Amino acid sequence: MDSRSLPLSTVQTGAGDRAPRRPCYSAAKRSFDILAAGGGLVLVSPLLAVAALAVRLDSSGPVLFKQQRVGRDFRPFWIYKFRTMVVDAEKQGGALTTTGDRRITRVGRVLRKTKFDELPQLFNVLLGDMSLVGPRPEVPKYVEMFHDDYVYVLSVRPGLTDQASVKYRDEAAVLAASCDPELEYVSRILPDKIALARQAIAEATFLGDLGVLFRTALRIAR
Repeated sequence: MDSRSLPLSTVQTGAGDRAPRRPCYSAAKRSFDILAAGGGLVLVSPLLAVAALAVRLDSSGPVLFKQQRVGRDFRPFWIYKFRTMVVDAEKQGGALTTTGDRRITRVGRVLRKTKFDELPQLFNVLLGDMSLVGPRPEVPKYVEMFHDDYVYVLSVRPGLTDQASVKYRDEAAVLAASCDPELEYVSRILPDKIALARQAIAEATFLGDLGVLFRTALRIAR
């Protein structure tokens, strides 16, 4: 079944409210983002260089992959990752990726498993498009499906990681096990991610953000 045929009411899960403003928390969070992302880029610069060389030698195409995502207050921005798939992969199989996807390159499998492919997004954090912790940014297609929910979710900056990222660390495997990955994503996984994002935004604290970063690191290390 094609998810585009679903009635909109079956894939929307909330109302178009906005998160409350918390200036002190927002200022502290942004300051931490800048310091941590800047320091992180300096520390991992040797890894960035090795990863870039590996991508270049493994397959033809650019080192970086960029894709338009929807950011805070519905502003579009370009998200950056190390390229882990063949060139024009989206034209060959859509936006979702499953375990065993033939479009993924050899180096790409390693980068995805370690999450090193996400490291260039530290530049997105420095630019102010993203935060270290926040709801993962989606492509416009899925944001439109859940527009009312994203009025709330996108009242904050999207992030590198959040509670949903920890829970769905093995999302590709879950999608691979489904007979219809697209339907599985829009009918079950994405609504759950949105619910988790709404809860996290409503209950957000600086210590809570540090906890998410710690749990993310533990999940990747396993």
